Formats: sequence, C-alpha cells, structure tokens
Amino acid sequence: MSNEFEQAVAALRAGGVIAYATEAVFGLGCDPDNQAAVQRLLAIKQRPVEKGLILIAADVSQLEHYIDLSQLNSEQMARVDASWPGPFTWVMPARASTPAWLTGRFDTLAVRVSGHPQVQALCRAFGKPLVSTSANLTGEEPARSVAQIGQALAAQLAHIQVGEVGGLSNPSEIKDARSGAVIRPS
Repeated sequence: MSNEFEQAVAALRAGGVIAYATEAVFGLGCDPDNQAAVQRLLAIKQRPVEKGLILIAADVSQLEHYIDLSQLNSEQMARVDASWPGPFTWVMPARASTPAWLTGRFDTLAVRVSGHPQVQALCRAFGKPLVSTSANLTGEEPARSVAQIGQALAAQLAHIQVGEVGGLSNPSEIKDARSGAVIRPS
C-alpha cells in the first residue's frame, strides 16, 4: 500500500474526513460507522442530516451490513448487478440497524459499487465502504480536481487523496432499486 493510501486510511480510522477522486468529481468521505466523523462531514459540507448520505464501496459485500438485500427480488437485483461496478447509485432498503446519521429521514440508503480504481483501492484498504458526498459546500459546484477543493474546505479535511477523477461529466445517476425510477439523472 502506498504512503498516500496509508495516510488516507489512517485519517479515516482516526475519525477524519478526507477528499478523494471518484468517477466524476472529488468526494468527501469518512467512516460510516463513526457518528462523530459523519457529523463532522455534514458540518463541513453544511448538509442537513435529514437528507441522508451515499455509501461507496469496492464491492457489494462491503454494503451488506447497511442494506437489506432480502427486500429486493431477483429482477431488481439483476438490474443493480448489471450496473456495478460503475457510476450508478441505487437507493435500497436499509437494515433496521443502519444508523439515522446515514439514512436521514428515510428507511433506505443510497449505495454505489464504484468502478474508479482509486475508490476501490481505498475501500479495500479501509476494509469497508466510505460515506461519499461531493467535495463542495451545499449548493456550490463540486470540485473536479485537488486545486478546486479550495482552501476553506481543504483546511477542514484530515487528508486529500491525490488522484484524477474519472471521465464522467456529471455525478452518478441515482435510481430507486425497487421501482427503477430515476431520482437524480446523470
């Protein structure tokens, strides 16, 4: 594991918020099981907890602790499986044990198995998914490079993972796994 990944994983394990490249933009991430870290991320982003968050993972097994796959039928799971790994976020039924600091006011959770090699490597090195939200203040344009993260935002982060975003021009599409309805187009 490179020193860069070691620093990112150490920051995550210490409850820090990091920035990292995803398929289209830089994301802000933290340990989804650390309530203080999630609250720190929400404060940095100026995002209300009620809106819920996205978890990003290296593979679906990293998400099974948070989502209830038994509530999806084989057709719904086939639709999800066909899109992963890739830039597709699915809103799925959350397990009853999934904390409200992740789900917000919902009984669902937005999740993605990323095809971005650095995201996959980071999630594998950390051993679980990351919270993933765009690296910007709510309502502002998301950062597409380390330079665009900005000094005010960067000063609040424990680590900025050097990397390149994927080739997508828009953040991931978000769909409801049960209905297939598009919640946010790509």
